Amino acid sequence: MGRHFLQIPGPTNVPDRVLRAIAQPTIDHRGPAFARLAGEVLERLRGVFRTSGPVVCYPSSGTGAWEAALVNTLSPGDKVVAFETGHFSSLWCEMATKLGLVVDVVPGDWRHAADPAALADRLTPDVAAVMVVHNETSTGVRSPVPEIRDAIDRAGHPALLLVDTISSLGSMEYRHDDWGVDVTVGCSQKGLMLPPGLGFNAVSEKALAHRGRLPRSYWDWEPVIAANRRGFFPYTPPTNLLYGLREALIMLEEEGLDAVFARHDRHAEATRRAVRGWGLEVLCADERAYSSSLTAVVLPAGHDADAVRELILDRYDMSLGTGLGRLAGRVFRIGHLGHFNDLMLAGTLSGVEMGLAAAGVPIKEGGTRAALTYLEGMRGREGAEGSVGAEGGEGAE
Repeated sequence: MGRHFLQIPGPTNVPDRVLRAIAQPTIDHRGPAFARLAGEVLERLRGVFRTSGPVVCYPSSGTGAWEAALVNTLSPGDKVVAFETGHFSSLWCEMATKLGLVVDVVPGDWRHAADPAALADRLTPDVAAVMVVHNETSTGVRSPVPEIRDAIDRAGHPALLLVDTISSLGSMEYRHDDWGVDVTVGCSQKGLMLPPGLGFNAVSEKALAHRGRLPRSYWDWEPVIAANRRGFFPYTPPTNLLYGLREALIMLEEEGLDAVFARHDRHAEATRRAVRGWGLEVLCADERAYSSSLTAVVLPAGHDADAVRELILDRYDMSLGTGLGRLAGRVFRIGHLGHFNDLMLAGTLSGVEMGLAAAGVPIKEGGTRAALTYLEGMRGREGAEGSVGAEGGEGAE
């Protein structure tokens, strides 16, 4: 009985408002009503990416948007520098290699952010692009995109900057234009509070001018952008997902992006306090790189994180994220992004605490209470100051 707790780092909970919007009757995707819908959605999307340029929308997962970012800008044999910060950054590197690119991987330990200083010796004249995941979904580690752009600029290098924001878009501060990003990759099923099925590329003028020679057809930006100017697509679009996207973007605008980011910061800090209160370890080893979308929790040696997840699902009907790649069985991930509030977090952390105890993981008492105390204190500050603002969540650290 009761609702299922979907606390993986995506797909996330879809708000009822968005579900109702998706349930509208499908319309003619060549007609004037659709043109108005598409024009409105594409304009609102620019606000989330913080860009004045085009945002290309595909019926795809984020993986499709990865491929689009590569094939539209690069040529066979081009060299790219890619930061390995976790499972998904590694998969993006594998894709680049399969497409015929030469990938210079900056290795990482999956517990720290991408290091901009590592670019100093790698930005050779043959480098065409730098790839980085802003928020690594497998680890809960955020990388400093502005500092990476600064490192490229200080070297006077023309490399494009390609950034994955799949688990940070709409949840954490991100500025495509101000941070000098050339292609930003996003998708629908995380901070944008939709089901899976939409992939995005926000594209700079430099990226549009830097047309590579990798084969492309479905992923080609040019016909999409040309059709979008008239409110249409060069293929059958996912009309009902666009209805839902419009409603989700309206919800983000109603709350205000700064308030959205502060809410995610608050929930992330509360979750980390719970983890420490239990005597467990947050996977991210640098507080400057903490994610506000998810927290990866390391279990003590001898305890299987997947067994804990299975018990929690069976006993409390809550889904937690699994450990991926080299982290399999060692960590579980708590998603706290998208359509989410304090009471949902309280229920999530209570379920985790009960599950850990039931699985025989040695924990201290009071982890959930530490999180609630923090949330209560932050709410008190909001009442006294009007809003948490820039001082909320991670800003207080």
